[in-house]
Amino acid sequence: MIAYLDNSATTRAYKEVAELVAKVMTEEYGNASSVHHMGTVAANRLFGAKETIASTLKVDPAEIFFTSGGTESDNLAIIGGARANAWRGKHIITTSIEHPAVLETCEALKNEGFEITYLPVNSEGVVSLEELKNAIREDTILVSMMMVNNEIGAVEPVSEAGKLIKSINEQILFHVDAVQGYGKLVIRPRSMNIDLLSVSGHKIHGPKGVGFLYIKKGTKIKPICYGGGQQKGMRSGTENVPGIAGMALAASMCYEDLDNKNARMYELKKYLIDSLKERIADIKINGPEPDKGAPHIVSVSIRGLAAETILNMLSSKEIYVSAGSACTSNNPHISDTLQAIGLERDLLESTIRVSMSQETTREEIDYLLDTLESQVETMRKFYRH
Repeated sequence: MIAYLDNSATTRAYKEVAELVAKVMTEEYGNASSVHHMGTVAANRLFGAKETIASTLKVDPAEIFFTSGGTESDNLAIIGGARANAWRGKHIITTSIEHPAVLETCEALKNEGFEITYLPVNSEGVVSLEELKNAIREDTILVSMMMVNNEIGAVEPVSEAGKLIKSINEQILFHVDAVQGYGKLVIRPRSMNIDLLSVSGHKIHGPKGVGFLYIKKGTKIKPICYGGGQQKGMRSGTENVPGIAGMALAASMCYEDLDNKNARMYELKKYLIDSLKERIADIKINGPEPDKGAPHIVSVSIRGLAAETILNMLSSKEIYVSAGSACTSNNPHISDTLQAIGLERDLLESTIRVSMSQETTREEIDYLLDTLESQVETMRKFYRH
């Protein structure tokens, strides 16, 4: 049996999505910028995708801009927003638990004279609105906050933060990295006071290498990629029409019957956490209470074993989980998120992430639990960390 439980790293594309991508690649392969019929067909695909995605957010299709994924969307939002508003100030606020696509981008902006404030979080990984309020200054131009933490599933108070930010200064841009939230949570950028919203296709059963950035109409932002002037000059480059079409279909499918899908994931999440506590000794579940966090992410520290040892054992059994963000797997370091929530030092390198999807089964969870129960104590004797 195979148990794929690393869905926060990437999801399997829906069958319908894969079929659509193949069709567009082989039958509707025109360049959307071409003026002939094949180009028009491709351009119509792009417009249809914008309409579909916009409908899931209740925004204008003209506010959707396609990118190569979450990382590019974050870069465009933060760098483009910062440069366009630098005349007002050079102070940016973000949190200590952001994805590297945000943290590294903010660090890079320091070389351009920007100052970054990193907000702390509590033991559940949630930002304090009071800390945010106190951090905002006259020269603050941008706040970037993730919607769902990719390692522990903490859900940030995005709506409340947006309201707070705009009540202090309507000109401050509010960027939200929704890579782990889109397709799981209902997101309404307008009522949440969000100016910029980043999403990645391969986290929602769509293709890799495609994403989008919602840019609220009237937002001051500069492009960071120049060339042929596609997408109103905001993101030049020939559009990935097959990927975009597939991502739009995946988005539509994710949001169908969302309440019931989420209820099922929360049920599996609670079952997993309760069973881990009952069957595996000396462990710690990290992050918020199960019903307060996102429905698909469980972070567990298994004392006495290195995460790498656990991952290798599980992989040998065809059970696939992660030690954290897959994006940092080629550059191992102690998790910023786990340090930020104050996790005990001896557990920092003993933590794995189990992440589900709308397709995860009870059988996969049981296989993981049975394997851990049968292996952990023996491994602790021979591989104690």
